[in-house]
Amino acid sequence: MKAITKVYTRTGDKGMTSLVGGVRIKKSDVRLEAYGTVDELSSHLGLLASMLPEGEDRDSIIRVQNNLFNVCTHLATDQSRTPLYPSAHLAEGEIAFLESKVDEIMAFLPERQGFVLPGGCQAAAQCHVARTVCRRAERRIAALAEVATVGEEMQQYVNRLSDYLFVLAKKINFNSNVDEIIWQNACK
Repeated sequence: MKAITKVYTRTGDKGMTSLVGGVRIKKSDVRLEAYGTVDELSSHLGLLASMLPEGEDRDSIIRVQNNLFNVCTHLATDQSRTPLYPSAHLAEGEIAFLESKVDEIMAFLPERQGFVLPGGCQAAAQCHVARTVCRRAERRIAALAEVATVGEEMQQYVNRLSDYLFVLAKKINFNSNVDEIIWQNACK
């Protein structure tokens, strides 16, 4: 692993940045917006992990953060000019892992009807924030996929991740004995 020896380079001072492989693009580019939003999501997940006790849920969030680095590497590579690094792929089974976690949590939770307002205990509320950033990342990745090559598994992973974060928030509230607030439709 290469050591970071200098944080600032001054090469981005005029609104440009480098992709994997050295290709220069504007910081307003749809590609940078996509992987920048995934990076933002990872930061929100880091905050969530700091709120969770040691154990399976915290370990799963850290596993997701590691996978999001692979997603960022994939999105930060213009495949028309630079071949993908091995780290720009998800390991086999990572989408299935998220699906299994969703199924496991849903089987554990009592059945409830209605739409849930984001919130509850602090960790569950943070999980909901991460979920909404994840949905935005998914939209940014979809926009990038309209103009560039993006692996289908990247879109699938982020989509499953938002589902996982939704049910994880429910689980966190349940384990904390905090009732979720069900949306009261004012139009009844």
